[in-house]
Amino acid sequence: MRPPFLPLALCGLVFGCLLTTLPCFADPAPAPGQVVANVAYKTGDSLSDYEKSRCKLDLYLPTEGHNWPALVWFHGGGLTGGSKDGGTTPGLAERFNHEGVAFVAVNYRLSPKATYPAYLDDTAAAFAWVKAHAAEHGIDPARVFVGGHSAGAYLTAMVGLDARLLEPYHLTPDAIAGLIPVSGQMMTHFTVRAERGITDQNVITADEAAPINHLHKGNPPMLILFGDKDWPARREENLYFVAALRVAGGTHVQAIQINDRNHGSINGNLVKPGDPAAEAILKFIKDPTAEPAKE
Repeated sequence: MRPPFLPLALCGLVFGCLLTTLPCFADPAPAPGQVVANVAYKTGDSLSDYEKSRCKLDLYLPTEGHNWPALVWFHGGGLTGGSKDGGTTPGLAERFNHEGVAFVAVNYRLSPKATYPAYLDDTAAAFAWVKAHAAEHGIDPARVFVGGHSAGAYLTAMVGLDARLLEPYHLTPDAIAGLIPVSGQMMTHFTVRAERGITDQNVITADEAAPINHLHKGNPPMLILFGDKDWPARREENLYFVAALRVAGGTHVQAIQINDRNHGSINGNLVKPGDPAAEAILKFIKDPTAEPAKE
């Protein structure tokens, strides 16, 4: 039986960070099978109290080996709720750790306390922190993937396509090994629209806050997952996004429909052995540029 995770106290900060806005950890690195909890991925005097309290992540490390790939995971909740500690996240972390994949669960600021593009900056900052500190935790810096469900999938797609988001951290989207949005919104997110006073959900918007508005060649490899019983038009929205991305010259793009799944169960079932969505994610992490199966 796999031993349970062991809590690990946060190590002291040290000087000489690669990115001055990001905290460092002192040696020694955490041992396999441990959890590094509540790491502040943004620091500095300019941060708001909300940023200081919310912009934290947990690293879950596999029990054996080192130089693991990592999946940086952003929770769902409509950009207005959710937590890195909630729902199936701990089970999901253990599921991927068992397969030799480090798992990073991220909190980000939520609307309406924070509004666009605050949560997108948090997404970029969290990825940048993991990228900079990967080797300290036994993670392969070249194999840091980004994924998430629902709102987290929206954040995933945006950080991988809108190059402006990573610029403050001296990174480009090609630093991401691959993108795994699960049941994401590829138009402007409905919460972003609501922040702008557009409350009619029938009003479809695709402006600078929409992943589909940032299509180009040279995107990171993408695995796009959605359920056959997802929210109305979410399946079609993802399929249209894939088609438009390919027309724009995007490469290494896979779209997989998971049957007998709705918007919630496609995420909840990821923890189950043999789940087709989880198996697709693991296969993608192993080889993100493999030729996709026929759809």
